[in-house]
Amino acid sequence: MEYMQAPATSSHGNILCCTCGVPIPPNPANMCVSCLRTQVDISEGIPKQVSVHFCKQCERYLQPPGTWMQCALESRELLALCLKKLKSSMTKVRLIDAGFLWTEPHSKRIKLKLTIQKEVMNGAILQQVFVVEFVIQAQMCDDCHRVEAKDYWKAVVQVRQKTVHKKTFYYLEQLILKHKVHQNTLRIKEIHEGIDFYYSSKQHAQKMVDFLQCTVPCRSKASQRLISHDVHSNTYNYKSTFSVEIVPICKDNVVCMSPRLAQSLGNMGQVCVCIQVTSTVHLIDPKTLQIAEVDANTYWRYPFNSLCSPKQLEEFIVMDIDIIRDQKLGAGAGLRSNRHTLAEVWVQKTSEMNTSQQYHSIEPFDLFLFVDFKIFFSSYIQVLIKKCYDRARRIKRRNWKLKELDRDREGMASDDERQYQDFLEDLEEDENLRKNVNIFRDASKIPVESDTDDEGAPRISLAEMLEDLSLNDATGGEVLIKVLRVVVVCCNDVKCCFNLTNK
Repeated sequence: MEYMQAPATSSHGNILCCTCGVPIPPNPANMCVSCLRTQVDISEGIPKQVSVHFCKQCERYLQPPGTWMQCALESRELLALCLKKLKSSMTKVRLIDAGFLWTEPHSKRIKLKLTIQKEVMNGAILQQVFVVEFVIQAQMCDDCHRVEAKDYWKAVVQVRQKTVHKKTFYYLEQLILKHKVHQNTLRIKEIHEGIDFYYSSKQHAQKMVDFLQCTVPCRSKASQRLISHDVHSNTYNYKSTFSVEIVPICKDNVVCMSPRLAQSLGNMGQVCVCIQVTSTVHLIDPKTLQIAEVDANTYWRYPFNSLCSPKQLEEFIVMDIDIIRDQKLGAGAGLRSNRHTLAEVWVQKTSEMNTSQQYHSIEPFDLFLFVDFKIFFSSYIQVLIKKCYDRARRIKRRNWKLKELDRDREGMASDDERQYQDFLEDLEEDENLRKNVNIFRDASKIPVESDTDDEGAPRISLAEMLEDLSLNDATGGEVLIKVLRVVVVCCNDVKCCFNLTNK
């Protein structure tokens, strides 16, 4: 403690302290610092120990009356929060300086060194330095309390697709994981026809809806329900619900469009095959190889459904092939696929191999053709859908895996595992589909060097597994690396350029 002389005096000599008689420079109180300290304490009334409430779950501090703030240790925000705790008791003094004193981070103590001034006896200005200790006390905030009480969400995004297959949902799950859109979710719940995302704020839910509209063909509708109303502050508490409906079309579905829609897409046939679902539905005409894209707005104006489910597909064996060349399209025809070739195909059911019954179809097929196919058959049209291979052998030789969302499951169907295996096979067969998915090497499986197995079934190469690869270096030791980017340059020889960061 020290004093400061306010008005100047005419005497330049020393005077005696009126209490102890020690010679001192003249001051308005006529007392030395020691005697003045025993009689006056300008920090009186300012608490030397104060409590600060801290939420362990979200790591925020309480700023009265009801605001929770994110503050780092020894930050300006934390300093302002602590000084506001002392504001009511420091109305009669003037704050000169404030700063933190070092404390152990786990001590649950925050110490502030304060310098204050106050006018005391006869106009003398006294300055004092003291320490205030803030004790951190644990208190759960309202948001975390609602989480623990299972009544925490303010908005929910309900994603639905009225179809028997979940290929689109499996693909959407991988997009969400890759772009980390699920970080703000409080809970993810999977039900029979879709999945629900719960959020603590309406803004986070709206971001999820915007992401869905950019990645899959869908339509959305928003609604809200009043939970409470404070008549004094005129504030309302709502729970918002966003309903998102994805078009009920999946990859490999055979669809039948309306004549008007087929004509608007370049005079395509009404019966088409869905070859891919991204932000639009990609269709191909099996009679002409014409391709077209149907966006969400067009679909909801002219809706169409799938003619068959995956369970209705049957295995056939190709008996004979005759490629059709130089087919001419009609006027107004659109683009044709360069990935397929049109051919006349004679097939026979695997269950009717002992008979002479055969079926004829004019369909697109991959030039690298193998014996087993899946086909949808009816009395008026035959459509070859895709190749099929020995599933048990593919599962055994699969040396990669995918991550999954941490979610609650409810009302799961019995064939979900079969549908998930269908999606994994689509990833192996479609290189463009794999570009949007993070694929991880399965350490429990033996590494595979080739891109195809003995039967010709497509496989994912080691170069496409981008995360946490475990490779052996030249000395035999194991090096854990993370592949940040893989660039594959195809020339006469296939070369792989890796951008790696060693751990």
